[in-house]
Amino acid sequence: MNQVSLLTMRVQAIRHQAQGVVSLELRDVCGGVLPEFAPGAHIDLHLGNGLTRSYSLCGAPENRDRYTVGVLLDRNSRGGSRFVHEQLRVGQTLQVSPPRNHFQLDHEAAESVLVAGGIGVTPIICMARRLAELGRTFTLLYCARSLAEAAFMEELAVYGHSVRFHFDDEQGGPPELGTLLAGKDPGTHFYCCGPGPMLNAFEGACQDLGYSNVHIERFAADASTVAAQEGEYSVSLERSGETVLVPAGKSLLDALLEAGVQIDYSCREGVCGSCETAVIDGCPDHRDSVLSQRERDANKTMMVCVSGCKGKHLVLDL
Repeated sequence: MNQVSLLTMRVQAIRHQAQGVVSLELRDVCGGVLPEFAPGAHIDLHLGNGLTRSYSLCGAPENRDRYTVGVLLDRNSRGGSRFVHEQLRVGQTLQVSPPRNHFQLDHEAAESVLVAGGIGVTPIICMARRLAELGRTFTLLYCARSLAEAAFMEELAVYGHSVRFHFDDEQGGPPELGTLLAGKDPGTHFYCCGPGPMLNAFEGACQDLGYSNVHIERFAADASTVAAQEGEYSVSLERSGETVLVPAGKSLLDALLEAGVQIDYSCREGVCGSCETAVIDGCPDHRDSVLSQRERDANKTMMVCVSGCKGKHLVLDL
């Protein structure tokens, strides 16, 4: 796998969107047309402090001259969001990955339910805009700790009664998703992006209600899925003919990099999808937060930064 060619982009504008949230408008330094994207897509920003962070695109896909993302100043920032809020300035340039999408919108669904928590509203805005353009039926539930921390309120206001708001400080706690999601047709598609506890509650509610068309996007790793590989295994690289040994406790990505394999990667947490690699043979131990259960069961692809092997051998398309 060759590494993805990065785009050189200039910070055109930084706008305050809510308490602790700014949006970045990014444009190609040469004014070129940008790669297209669909609702649910995200890009990686290679920040000036050496960190790479993924952010969902929230602008209109038809505007091919700019990308817009929203960035929350994380209370537990490890340097990414803090750099954006405190050091990034208009006029600076960044290396940016082309868009990727593991949170795709089904345009043909008769009805869609969109649920956003905090900064998780960014891909949801894009989905709502597209569904409205297509004349599709949808409802959107936007949850935040408070009104002051709710971003992009003006953009959401145009959808009127299709949007409901839940602010924890006004309601005395988080939403009861089981109650709010009940009563939908089995063919409805459900989408959620937000913090880990909310996503877990959303998945649990959908499972209890018997809904099958469920889509989520995490912006932090699900801690319950991440664990070190207990035993060693080998990996055959179909294209190069090499075999790489992966010792116990070492990630597959690190073993590949140490063997000189050129592979694209970013988050190292199984959330961005940049290291997705096709599986030719063997049974991966999926520990990412990107693939759906159906995709995991198919064992046709894996995220090599966190996933391993359930057996003793894998064959990858590398």
